[in-house]
Amino acid sequence: MLVIPAPQPITNAISPKVFLAGSIDQDTAVNWQSSIINFLCGNTGTILNPRRAHWDPSWEQKIENPDFYAQVTWELNSLDNSDIIVMYFDANSKSPISLLELGLYASSGKLIVYCPDGYWRKGNVDIVCEKYNIPEFSDLGAFLDALKLKVEHFGM
Repeated sequence: MLVIPAPQPITNAISPKVFLAGSIDQDTAVNWQSSIINFLCGNTGTILNPRRAHWDPSWEQKIENPDFYAQVTWELNSLDNSDIIVMYFDANSKSPISLLELGLYASSGKLIVYCPDGYWRKGNVDIVCEKYNIPEFSDLGAFLDALKLKVEHFGM
């Protein structure tokens, strides 16, 4: 898998393009993205990873801040252009942007969600996933199995 981290330009991307949405919380959440990258490394496709190598939590989160603006637009463009959106809700995180992204892409048919017991808004995530027929898992093993199948059988 080709891995393109934010904010690098998305060039030479091949399908399936997998966007890693979910808990980051200004780099305080566990780096689950690296585990998914390692898990999918033997497959064909592109991983779009929003976790930056050098995130500065002091950046003002305003449209006028060019670094913040570049990050958010990179993520939105990547979400739009992805084929599969992996969404992980860390039980030790609030993940407000992930909830926003869940709402934005609920009807896209691209989502696969891992939301373990203990996530503070699990009920909301469960109801959205049920309403929009989004595959949702609270068991990591089942989630990874489903993700691997989705990537391997993309486009079939």
